[in-house]
Amino acid sequence: MPQRRGTRRGLPPIEGNYPWGMPALDVADWRRQVFALYAAAREASDLHAAHDLWRRGRDRLFASHPSSPLLPADLAAFSGLPVRPYDPDWRFTAPLLAAEPTRLEVETGTDGVVPFERIGFVSIPSIGTLDVWRLASYGGGIFIPVKDALAGVPGGTYGGGRYLIDTVKGADLGGDSSSLVLDFNFAYNPSCAYDPAWACPLAPVGNVVDVEIPVGERYSGAH
Repeated sequence: MPQRRGTRRGLPPIEGNYPWGMPALDVADWRRQVFALYAAAREASDLHAAHDLWRRGRDRLFASHPSSPLLPADLAAFSGLPVRPYDPDWRFTAPLLAAEPTRLEVETGTDGVVPFERIGFVSIPSIGTLDVWRLASYGGGIFIPVKDALAGVPGGTYGGGRYLIDTVKGADLGGDSSSLVLDFNFAYNPSCAYDPAWACPLAPVGNVVDVEIPVGERYSGAH
């Protein structure tokens, strides 16, 4: 069922399957294309080319796909997402480090409680640590949001943070059984940054860093 914003009770809200009235097969096709974009990015040997492919693919989806999160007024003026040029210094392969298990139970307006479990954390040089979460319900998936010092700053990043990894939605740049590829150039805004009908899981305390992360998608909207 679709999920609208529910009571936060101090916890980040959860992004629903789709806003009211959005056809399920359109959403499935959107996700299929996002999965394909990330698969192509993982296979590319040229990181700059991989990032450009990802950027152009997302621009195309936002501009023309029926499941675009852009509101009609924003879509009419859309000329591309504000993504910064690729900088390889912001790409890391980080081992998953042990952390005390923590469960995050997020209440939604329609689907009850959606659980996340912390399975560890990663430590990124010059940035800090980020908790790594697992969606502990049907479909599973690894989830790593990040909120940096530019969040909420005019011309900076989205105030609620961005997503680095969200494997259940296809956002996955690779890794192995003990490590994850984290490329901040691919950090992107959640759907609620464009349409308040979406309710998104925002970065919890363990995913907030006090440094500026200038790469990836920026934000200039009002939602």
